[in-house]
Amino acid sequence: MSQRARVAGVGLVPFSTPRKSKTYDEMGESAVRLALADAGVEYSLVQQAYAGYVYGDSTSGQNVLYRTGMTGIPVVNVNNNCSTGSSALWLARQAVESGTADCVLALGFEQMQRGALDAKWDDRPTPFERFEAVAESVQGDTGDVPMAAKLFGGAGAAYAQRHGTAPEVFARISVKARKHAAGNPNAVFRDPVTVEEVLGSPHIFGPLTRLQCCPPTCGAAAAVVCSPDFARAHGLDASVEIAAQAMTTDRPGSFDQRDMTKLVGYDMTVSAAQAVYEAAGIGPEDIPVVELHDCFTTNELLSYEALGLTPEGTAEKFVLDGDNTYGGRVVTNPSGGLLSKGHPLGATGLAQCAELTWQLRGEAGARQVDGAKVALQHNLGLGGACVVSLYRKVD
Repeated sequence: MSQRARVAGVGLVPFSTPRKSKTYDEMGESAVRLALADAGVEYSLVQQAYAGYVYGDSTSGQNVLYRTGMTGIPVVNVNNNCSTGSSALWLARQAVESGTADCVLALGFEQMQRGALDAKWDDRPTPFERFEAVAESVQGDTGDVPMAAKLFGGAGAAYAQRHGTAPEVFARISVKARKHAAGNPNAVFRDPVTVEEVLGSPHIFGPLTRLQCCPPTCGAAAAVVCSPDFARAHGLDASVEIAAQAMTTDRPGSFDQRDMTKLVGYDMTVSAAQAVYEAAGIGPEDIPVVELHDCFTTNELLSYEALGLTPEGTAEKFVLDGDNTYGGRVVTNPSGGLLSKGHPLGATGLAQCAELTWQLRGEAGARQVDGAKVALQHNLGLGGACVVSLYRKVD
């Protein structure tokens, strides 16, 4: 247990829309330097690096890190769609806990283009062929709706039909996200919205309106992960440990059951969360703060149940009772989440890590969840990969 990896430092640059963004190498370098400064460690002591991004040429990770220094360390580039940042963190943790390295850097960055996500390669099989085939078999031809909205909107519609969930319930999640983001200077959207404004924004698909979809965002985040022995030897803050972590991918049920909620990773989340709870000896009832993957309001609602924060079929009551925010049972996405903080794909998982590290250190300012000693992170990528991480404050 004493050799569980520690998060010694985190760094995050304010997220921005593509129109206002710096280039990925500038953002990545800034995040790395912030993480190193936060840890109080020189780059020369970093022994490995895992660089996550989705849209970019091969070895973009090296291009970012060479701006910090050329020390000859292994640099591994990681791409796991929206769970890329957490996948880099997962690899960094494994390297430390296996004893392969004592100090490892995980970073994620994304310089996104304006507009909805789309395929970049049209001359080869798409990894989403199975997803699109199932969605069409269930929903029929949906025209030119963006793929992600079609999948997550369809999942929300299926859940609403199954449980009688009102559209206002999904809209309340966007209202909550903006309210939380108001205390986060790194978030893109910090102005409040009302349920009426959310529901009145342009309709996208299913229960989704525009204000219920995360925006294309640019940004970068990084974390210094080290062993307890390394932290002690260099006088680093080793008070935040990764108590447990699991990555899962799809099983046949994601596709052959023709269930839109399973198609967007519900079962992956359930499996990863259960593995983490069992490994850490902590249950969902013990979690006071969560950063979860709210790419759409529909996925936040589904994730409440998949993570075990509320029993299956009770997410509407969970929202209406205010159990997903301050004063309730568990504060979900105190950062504002993907909906309001933004979603630069490669950086999202490490931005979640940064937020929860600050929460456990008591450094989250206006967003601070009082007395938080454990924190849960959920990062989902279609295609698919789901990473769930549990952090714990230690002496």
